[in-house]
Amino acid sequence: MDKVFKLYESGLVYYPFEGTYRAINSRKCVSFNLSDVSTDEMMDGLHSHCIDHCDSVKGRKERIRSVMKRLRYLVSLKCSLKESMSGSMNIHQILLKYWGYSSFRPVQEEIIRSVLAGNDTLALLPTGGGKSVCFQVPGMAIEGLTLVITPLIALMKDQVENLRKRGIPAEAIYSGMSRREIEISISHIHYGQTRFLYLSPERLLSDWFLEMIPSLKIGLIAVDEAHCISQWGYDFRPPYLRIAEVRKLLPGIAVIALTATATRTVVQDIQRKLEFRKNNLFEKSFERRNLAYVVSKDENKHDRLLKIFGNVPGTGIVYVRNRRKTREIAEFLRKNGISADYYHAGLQSSERENRQNRWKNGSCRVMVSTNAFGMGIDKPDVRVVVHIDLPDSIEAYFQEAGRAGRDEKKAYAVLLYEEADILDARHNLELSYPDPAVIRQVYQSLGNYFQLAPGTGRDLVFGFEIADFCRQYNFKPVIVYNALKFIEREGFISLNESVGNPSKLVFIARKEDLYKFQVENARFDPLIKMILRSYGGIFTEPAFISEAELAGRLSVSQNDIVKALNYLQQQQIVEYLPKSDQPQLTFSSELIRAVDLRISPEHYLNRKKDAEKRLEAIIGYTTSDKSCRSKMLVSYFGQHEAGRCGICDVCLNRNRAGLSELDFNNIVEIIKPLLKQKSHSLGELIAACRNISQAKVIKAVNWLAENDKIEIVDDNLFRWSG
Repeated sequence: MDKVFKLYESGLVYYPFEGTYRAINSRKCVSFNLSDVSTDEMMDGLHSHCIDHCDSVKGRKERIRSVMKRLRYLVSLKCSLKESMSGSMNIHQILLKYWGYSSFRPVQEEIIRSVLAGNDTLALLPTGGGKSVCFQVPGMAIEGLTLVITPLIALMKDQVENLRKRGIPAEAIYSGMSRREIEISISHIHYGQTRFLYLSPERLLSDWFLEMIPSLKIGLIAVDEAHCISQWGYDFRPPYLRIAEVRKLLPGIAVIALTATATRTVVQDIQRKLEFRKNNLFEKSFERRNLAYVVSKDENKHDRLLKIFGNVPGTGIVYVRNRRKTREIAEFLRKNGISADYYHAGLQSSERENRQNRWKNGSCRVMVSTNAFGMGIDKPDVRVVVHIDLPDSIEAYFQEAGRAGRDEKKAYAVLLYEEADILDARHNLELSYPDPAVIRQVYQSLGNYFQLAPGTGRDLVFGFEIADFCRQYNFKPVIVYNALKFIEREGFISLNESVGNPSKLVFIARKEDLYKFQVENARFDPLIKMILRSYGGIFTEPAFISEAELAGRLSVSQNDIVKALNYLQQQQIVEYLPKSDQPQLTFSSELIRAVDLRISPEHYLNRKKDAEKRLEAIIGYTTSDKSCRSKMLVSYFGQHEAGRCGICDVCLNRNRAGLSELDFNNIVEIIKPLLKQKSHSLGELIAACRNISQAKVIKAVNWLAENDKIEIVDDNLFRWSG
């Protein structure tokens, strides 16, 4: 049955449980039948409506702006979905129409065809390899809804926004959303043309979603960041383990799992935990031929930074471990004539977006950031990524370093370190695994802090200041932070460290109730009308609002606006979520008793040991200067066939010795044990390398001496340093 779309001053307003579009407006409306009306006719209707019902040119422009967002969505439903849903478009046509590309990147097409053949598929692609296209294109080719499971809320929001910009309806449901926001998203899924539903793993097995599954026509399940399902993965999240339970409710539906960082053990574990019908792995080589990896041991990292950005033109990212450093290093770079800014989750959301956009458009050259920056940002021309501090793992380093050189042009990934960094990293790892008894104590204190009883709290969102919490319960902040991260990974809470999220508002009253309220409460009428004029589609979904802007237009104080909005919420006219200047904590499940918070000692110790192994691997990579950097990295992920890159710091030094990797390694393997036992002359070393030419041995010894690997002692004897 065709839906009728009505265009009002306040935009397109959808009442899902009635299956109708309508709005609060005393003036006449323009109605569109989706199947009968052309895009041009819809645009003409909009123009006529705005001329008929606006008294000034300025009013017409404001009206057009207020409804254009919803109109674009309508046009996308009519013009974009009809063709793809009919099945008449092949994957190349879908790629060209929605993404603007005429061909796929390597391996992408093979992955997509595997999915379309109904096969469970694991895609292992490096950062920048185009993972999202591998499930979004088949999602448009397959009839029905694609369910996308991902733990990264920021990336989820970014992908939904990008899909909508391409004319593809998508929704996201994650921890921290209000009940009203969830209801609106659900209504869009049930009654709209939603093609992609992004869901956090904690939401996957919630009662309301399990009840929805039979009514949803799900055609594909996509599991992003699939390494999170493996206890051997670097970001293991227990809620991922329950994805297989949903598969039982959707028999015959294929799964595509995607990750940029998985060792051979994790690859096997992903396929087993997701209950693949048969193993089916597609992977692209992790080699980045254009990316030069450099590790430098420097006590003066600031001076080294200046040299790097003085020698490498173009855009860059500098990663640090804490927020204070982001500001300090950005200020240092600016003082030395380098355009730079800083970014972390503690900034106001509008400020984060502004800084990110300035960096993306080239107004700012260097962004100094915590690891909160870069996820989901597709900027191809980053020329250098610098790590000032030692990363936690090779997986994290490889993903962040991989943001350089996505345009396939020469780029650099530089890691700066000193001995103290290694000591600090090992100490930080110990702190990140508080004793299980402490974790339970922190969890119990959370319930007391928010005055929650066991069995309550699910989906409740609270402003949360760690400093205040620590003062009340006499905890050390670093212990609390790491305990909360552990509890979050177990799926009990969600901690959003971002602050300064703008206020949000949505009308929840029906037309008749709102009209009655306006008549009986005339003093609120100007505010209600101003909101409807200013924010299109505010009945359909929550809109970001500005209390200051509304106050200015109505010539009242901002405090008056806030009081009025709170009153409207009390009267169930609107749902109002004031802007937050605090981090937010969401209870993803009901509060349980602390004694019931199960932390298996064996499981806890295994996870800590795995973290230690990953840390030692990145330390080994950092301190080694024998093997090609690129080869070390890709070998860590199980791709042992890679050759020397020829452009990393190790390869360049080796190249200067004029030896092949095989010859150099053979010589070192022979002479290193000898020189560690006692000192030897050059003649003795040459004699020990029986099947290698004298010239090659001399070159190798000279290189080792120049790079302080061996030292000359009395009587021209050599011994191994350290």
